[in-house]
Amino acid sequence: MVQRQFVRLDEDALHGPESTVPSAALRAYEVRSTLRPYLSNILSYCETFAPGQEVVERVIPDGAVRLVVNLGASPGGSAPLPVVLVLGPSAMPALVSQRGHAHGLAITLQPAAAEVLLGVPAGELTGTVVPLDALWPHDCDALLSRLQQQTSDAARIDVLQSELAGRLRHGTPAVHRTATHALRLLIEAGGQVSVRDLASAVGVGERRLQQLFNTHIGLSPSVWRRLARLHGCLRALRRQTQPEWSDVALEAGYYDQSHLINEFRTLCGCTPTEFRREAISGSSKNAA
Repeated sequence: MVQRQFVRLDEDALHGPESTVPSAALRAYEVRSTLRPYLSNILSYCETFAPGQEVVERVIPDGAVRLVVNLGASPGGSAPLPVVLVLGPSAMPALVSQRGHAHGLAITLQPAAAEVLLGVPAGELTGTVVPLDALWPHDCDALLSRLQQQTSDAARIDVLQSELAGRLRHGTPAVHRTATHALRLLIEAGGQVSVRDLASAVGVGERRLQQLFNTHIGLSPSVWRRLARLHGCLRALRRQTQPEWSDVALEAGYYDQSHLINEFRTLCGCTPTEFRREAISGSSKNAA
């Protein structure tokens, strides 16, 4: 069994430098202008593994809602009906086991956009994997049929974007502005802001802020503080070749090095040293 990791922060085109997934297996697609308030990014993925090989990919959480299309076609074989899943927001690392031929699409939603595009707020999807037809019982079959008829990922993505854009035909619905503004402030601060100060900055009480996050973002402000702090730490590590972990911990807002290690284990499924070792190992293999 081969293990690898996948990291993608907001500014990464395909994936972060810590990822050990081959860049050639991924492709980014442009989000239509009308959908940019609701979609963060669109990626396709296609990779064939050696016979009998199993690859377990550890995906570092980013708290987003995703539409994932599993195309599952064998090279040269007939394409089965695509499977479209909705992945709810989570702060846990996901382990994805792959073998044979893996082929799929992933559409990442902007914060608080789930209710506009999917018909349910993010809080109803937290920590779940839901078939799209459970959310779109009247529209999903026709969408799957149209996807099956396409012969390229670009065409499939065009179908998906048209379907999502069609859900905006009654105007341009707004995502919840207070929730998204608070989340943006939290991310910009690298998680180093208290929930009380965050609530004050957007003009609501702490309890109301909790309600807004739980409903529209899908994770509480305190959980998102941890994610934002982790992402800020990852950004800082990208600028360092030989990090002093105690200094990294304090600069990222952790109490001490032990706190940093515990948060990495919880959110990344490994220690900071293991995280960097896998990233360096993967970079060496890719360079080779």
